Amino acid sequence: MSLNHVRPWRNIYRRKSRQIHVGSVPVGGDAPISVQTMTNTATTDVKATLAQIEASAEAGADIVRVSVPDEASAKAMKEICRESPVPIVADIHFHYRRGIEAAEAGAACLRINPGNIGSQDRVREVIQAARDHGCSMRIGVNAGSLEKHLLEKYGEPCPDAMVESGLDHIKVLQDNDFHEFKISCKASDVFMAAAAYQQLAEQTDAPIHLGITEAGGLMSGTIKSSIGLGNLLWMGIGDTLRVSLSADPVEEVRVGYEILKSLGLRHRGVNIISCPSCARQGFDVIKTVETLEDRLAHIKTPMSLSIIGCVVNGPGEALMTDVGFTGGGAGSGMVYLAGKASHKMSNDQMIDHIVEEVEKRAEAIERGEAERPEEAEPAE
Repeated sequence: MSLNHVRPWRNIYRRKSRQIHVGSVPVGGDAPISVQTMTNTATTDVKATLAQIEASAEAGADIVRVSVPDEASAKAMKEICRESPVPIVADIHFHYRRGIEAAEAGAACLRINPGNIGSQDRVREVIQAARDHGCSMRIGVNAGSLEKHLLEKYGEPCPDAMVESGLDHIKVLQDNDFHEFKISCKASDVFMAAAAYQQLAEQTDAPIHLGITEAGGLMSGTIKSSIGLGNLLWMGIGDTLRVSLSADPVEEVRVGYEILKSLGLRHRGVNIISCPSCARQGFDVIKTVETLEDRLAHIKTPMSLSIIGCVVNGPGEALMTDVGFTGGGAGSGMVYLAGKASHKMSNDQMIDHIVEEVEKRAEAIERGEAERPEEAEPAE
């Protein structure tokens, strides 16, 4: 049983938004916050693009975005959308015809940038194509590509300019009686993005797509995204997200889930609680955690695992996890199951044994037969 109901400081009260659909995935309302990524292959290389989509879906991506920069890419989208295991968002810039072609090819959503898609007449044609083919749309405002008149008005990219751009485009969609849309207002500057999203959240009930754009490499981009997205999610803002990294799209998905898991907003796979290690460790904690992260990546069942090097905090952490291992002495440590001390295990056999125990408990959890510690993550 979770103790969240008696710990109100652990609760996040999500902003009320209306719900739309990106293909089969509900976005907004009471739907889980969805995790997105984007392919970085040449869209015309259908085989490579689909392989990346499938790897991302296996990692947990609910939605994948694919760039449609030219007519050849739009033609490739037909097979990509047909074979993809998850809904595809077509990323459209500059050429409104690409949006129409992507809708015709089977895209579940069209992402358009108000700053470069063209005149309102062209936008209306894209809206009509989305309506005709059952697509939703994302208004994708970006600080780096704001409309010229807004840059002249405000002098530079800023939250007010970003929000005005988004609201202007919302009006265009609504004036055309199109309401299946979500909106984002991304910037690479964490402060600018957070301020824009907070303003936007107060002025529309549309679902909000979160992102810190062009966040950087795996390490720096993860930190920047965690700060920016984490704070917004903590305030209840956000219905879907993408972590933008100069890295494999699978890493974007993993980081996205870790951000959501840390806030208790999504539960997928094994949440490893581990110590940074010190001279008291009874085994090599860092190497063990690195190995376990790799060997347990296939587990999708929400569960928790504690790997603690010594008895200072180990037993206490293990009381709150599905499986735990606490370092001891003489080359062995204690294995905990469902928050209770179970048996000792030698350090040299510990990794294989933990993998076996996690796999067994994941199966038992799926069958509804596993005893859970009070603080274990609930199944979705």
